[in-house]
Formats: sequence, C-alpha cells, structure tokens
Amino acid sequence: MGMHTIRRKPAWLRTNRLAVGPEASRILNIIRSRGLHTVCTSASCPNKGTCFAEGTATFLILGPTCTRGCAFCDVDRGVPHPPDPNEPARVAEAAAAMDLRFVVITSVCRDDLPDEGADMFTRTIRAVRARLPEAGIEVLVPDFSGRETLLGQVLAADPNVFNHNIETVERLTPRIRVRAEYRRSLGVLASAKRVAPSIPTKSGLMVGLGENEADLDAAFADLAEVGVERLTIGQYLQPSRSHPPVRRYVPPEDFEALAERARDAGIPHVLSGPLVRSSYHAADFPHPLREIR
Repeated sequence: MGMHTIRRKPAWLRTNRLAVGPEASRILNIIRSRGLHTVCTSASCPNKGTCFAEGTATFLILGPTCTRGCAFCDVDRGVPHPPDPNEPARVAEAAAAMDLRFVVITSVCRDDLPDEGADMFTRTIRAVRARLPEAGIEVLVPDFSGRETLLGQVLAADPNVFNHNIETVERLTPRIRVRAEYRRSLGVLASAKRVAPSIPTKSGLMVGLGENEADLDAAFADLAEVGVERLTIGQYLQPSRSHPPVRRYVPPEDFEALAERARDAGIPHVLSGPLVRSSYHAADFPHPLREIR
C-alpha cells in the first residue's frame, strides 16, 4: 500500500484529547496489570480519553494481532500468539475492578483458529457474567467466515447485544476490508436475528471514505432488511500515511441528516456523529444519556 497525505482535521475533530486524570490512569493500570488489551488503544480510538475518564473500556480478546489487516484499521496485522486460556478470567477480574455496568467484548480476526475465536467469546461472556451478574454485555464479533454454528455458539452465551460492523458501503468493501464480504456481513446479522431473535442486533458504518448518498441509502436499506435495530455512524479517521486517505470530513450537522435517513429506512435506533464509534456509550444506546456530538 502506498503512502498518502494526511489531511488536516477540521476544528470539530481536534478537541478530543486523551484524558490523563486519576480515573483514566486507574483504568490503564487495571488493564495493563492484567496483561489485557483494549480496542481503545490498539485501534487508536479518538474517544479513549473520554471513556477511560468515565471508567469504561472495550476489551480486545484473543491478542492484539489480526490475521486480516483491513485497510482502514490501525490494529497490527501478523501471526498471532495462541489464545490464552486464562484470558476470560482476567477480563472478568478487570471488569469487576473497574466496576462496569456494561461490558463490551470484541476481538481481532483469528482465521488461524479452527473456531475463529468463538469459544473464547463464549467463555469470556460467561466469566464476566459470573463476576458481574447485573452488568450488560455486548459482543462485537468478526464474521466467523459466515459460519452459523460459530455464531450460534456465541449467541448461546446470551449476550445482551450482538454487534457486527459492516464498516463501509458495498461498493467500497473490496478496497477497505480484507477477506471480508459485504453480503457475508449482512448474512451474519441476519443469522444472528434468526438464531436468537430476542437479542438486539447492531452494526457500525464509517463515512468519509468516498461513499455517496446512493451507497449509504442502499446500506441503510440492507441493514434494515436483515433486522438490525441499532446503528452507529461515525467519521473515518486516517490512522497513518499508509492507510487510505480521508475523502471527506463530514460536518457535524450532516450526521443528524444521516441518522434520519437510516431511521427512515427502518433502523429504529441510530447514533450518528463525527466521533461516534461502535462501542461509544454502548451502555446508554439506544437511549444515550448525553449529547455525544
């Protein structure tokens, strides 16, 4: 992949800095002392300061190294280490130490494993629920190559929310997502709704990669058709010069219009804003407690 110029961010994207207060430091110490990873730091999330300061984090299980390396993502690509059988217990311990009321669990893609990491999701859900029986749990899963048996294994652990991101529109998927397919991701969401109809399904979409209105409207319609009830829409931010450039910084006022179009397509709950990410304020979604734009 070639090197790209990084466009200067507009003012509305230059105000969110890493919090360094005592609560953020406490959260970092809990995570590091247990040898854990979070998507907040591994994927360079712009909200990590806010979330750490509020005592929340999204746990990244199965190590910090992905087997795919999608073009948009800042997670390292390479040959991962074998799964740590003690990781579920350590995640549960950290969640309890952080006194979380809502725990988000995600992972890198692990195409190297026979079950692509499904068993680790299941064990982590159960470990967290045993330590924090009152906490909500959301899983943000890879596509498991579309294998419904693996999706069923995760859903059998009864998470409160099942999330799988389509990330971008169909036209851009081959360029932006490695070894992933737009229609396969829709199939994952459809399968989850079919296997466990009582568990809300959720997805996430980035804008600013070169999509147009027709692309977005088609994506909203596709997500509604497979029963997705919750959608996050946020601005793509270029992590480095080796990542695809930002084609457009979408103004804050345009995000509400995107949310309305998604709702009109049939997705009832939509969070949309420049700094919205799939796990941001997950505990409050679909009824956020605060304005996040």
